[in-house]
Amino acid sequence: MSLASENTTMPVRPVTIAFSGPDNVGKTKQIGILARRMGPAARATGPLDSYDPRWDSIKAMGMGAWWFERGPIEEVADVLAHSYLERSRRLTDEPVRLMDRGIPMLEASLAATVAVRERLTPDEAADRGCTLLEPYTDDLRAAEAAEHGIVLLHDEDPVTGTARSLSHERHVTPAYADYQRHLHLQMHRLVHEGRWAHTVMVGERRVLAVQDEIRRLLHPLTPHMPPRALSGVQVIALGGLSESGKSTAGEYLRVRHGHARLKIGYLLEDAARRAGVADPYEIPAVVRAELLVDALDRFCATHHFLDRVTIESLHEYDVTAELRRMLGDQLIVAYLDATPEARGERGTAGPGDVAERDTVKAARGADRIAFLAHEVIDNNGNRLRLERRLDAIALAGRWPLREPARVPVNTLGLPVHLESYLSELLDRTTVRQPPVIDLLAVTGSGARGKYQHGWSDLDVFVIAEQDGIGGLRQALAALEAGLDDVKLGLTVLTRDECRTAAVTSRLLHVLALIGSGALVPLWCRPGLTLPVPDMATDVTASVRAGVQAAIEIRRQFLKGAPDLRALFKITALLAKVMLRFEDIECAADDDALAVFLARDPAADAGLPRQARHSRVKAIELADLVLGHWLSTVAQPAPAR
Repeated sequence: MSLASENTTMPVRPVTIAFSGPDNVGKTKQIGILARRMGPAARATGPLDSYDPRWDSIKAMGMGAWWFERGPIEEVADVLAHSYLERSRRLTDEPVRLMDRGIPMLEASLAATVAVRERLTPDEAADRGCTLLEPYTDDLRAAEAAEHGIVLLHDEDPVTGTARSLSHERHVTPAYADYQRHLHLQMHRLVHEGRWAHTVMVGERRVLAVQDEIRRLLHPLTPHMPPRALSGVQVIALGGLSESGKSTAGEYLRVRHGHARLKIGYLLEDAARRAGVADPYEIPAVVRAELLVDALDRFCATHHFLDRVTIESLHEYDVTAELRRMLGDQLIVAYLDATPEARGERGTAGPGDVAERDTVKAARGADRIAFLAHEVIDNNGNRLRLERRLDAIALAGRWPLREPARVPVNTLGLPVHLESYLSELLDRTTVRQPPVIDLLAVTGSGARGKYQHGWSDLDVFVIAEQDGIGGLRQALAALEAGLDDVKLGLTVLTRDECRTAAVTSRLLHVLALIGSGALVPLWCRPGLTLPVPDMATDVTASVRAGVQAAIEIRRQFLKGAPDLRALFKITALLAKVMLRFEDIECAADDDALAVFLARDPAADAGLPRQARHSRVKAIELADLVLGHWLSTVAQPAPAR
């Protein structure tokens, strides 16, 4: 006879989401995060041992001893089945129930138990478990049909998964290790049988990455399920003792890089209020970190346009450690360090007040956060140095690093003497060890196969450290005659300047072109990686180039005889900048001007060709393009 109770009139059955998985895979953590985030819409059903009174005496004699030795196996099956079924029957008023372990998990755990106790093979254990559960078959099938099952696994390989489960245990008995091995085998068998709607491989992923995947999978099931979990949000957490510069850093990141600036105290109080926690500082540090992440998740979901935030100030070592585990590479912990003397001078209430506040923070482990930090910033120097470090930290989370490809010199279609010049320059700067430079690329028309003798410059972009400048200068001096009066436009940057974006808008565009593969260097040091600026930043920064071009056009107008070539090129540059804000990219001057003029019905389409040979036409062309630029900044006429 089944232990299930008789059918009675029930309230509307809520959506039941059953999380299964082996030990230490993070089921309880994921359910807790989800339940807290969903608030009144969801309830976690709690542990199985709250659904059968026999668990109290079982725990008194020792759970492991009863499970693997003393408890008759029929009793083990009965207690487990009764607990699962009783939990399934107890409905709640909340529209969503979050359940730890679904019905397939009952089969897997019972089969693993009999495999250990009776020394059975996995197939024999599966059959034995089904026999033990046969009296409850109908009720178990009905309960499973009412669940939406999701299983979390450590790894696609059950052997690797078992090792990961056991690695989280402080003490492992031979029986427990054998049980885990069989449990993983049984769970993988049930996955192959399709017993769960979704399978999530946890691996070494951060907690919030797994939570995000769970929400994406389950959101179509119920509108109460949040669709994402801090997806795509970069979090910079600022730590440091009193007056170390945390507020200065947070404000700079807000103004310069668009980070929303949030206070940890505010986030904790908001999350604690929602969770019904009177004092968030009286609960364990791990739970406090979960509350902090919950508040951050809610804030970013409400402000869906945010993709970067700062939180300040980190004062607790244990909370910081848990944040790193939950957020992984989504989090950058930056610890600002300064001497007591420097910090004392910054304090408005004097060194004594700073020292007193330090004592409180140190008691919480604030000074030890430096050992957890991804970046420790020496803030004893000037503000400019601090800002460059912050630039590097902020951009590292947004701009991916890529290793450029290389092309031979003869693929550019340059005149023979320029090919020879570049080949010799590479020989003199890259063959010796260590190389003088890190990268060399031809830019401009020479990179696009549109070099025009007598009109084009040879524009070269180089990345080299400062100690290589002397060798580069010697190579250039020795090869100068090989240019044959062609103007060399040489630009040199260091890797750190690229990393911190301490570059002009034009050079930012060059980095973007190299990163996208649109511009391929002639040589780069093996293993060299460069940041790839995102398109939005590249386009926005190009406004500065447009401002400078507009100013330079007027300088040319005011000359008695404008430089025809210079005027043409800066006019084309201004046209390119404006086109970029229409999502049109034109690398070649003639192409950009042709596309730009096609948007003006009154413009002469032949102007670009004529302007290459006539100052009058060049001025006419420049005046037309400049007029369009000025129209973007013109004030509207006052209303009549």
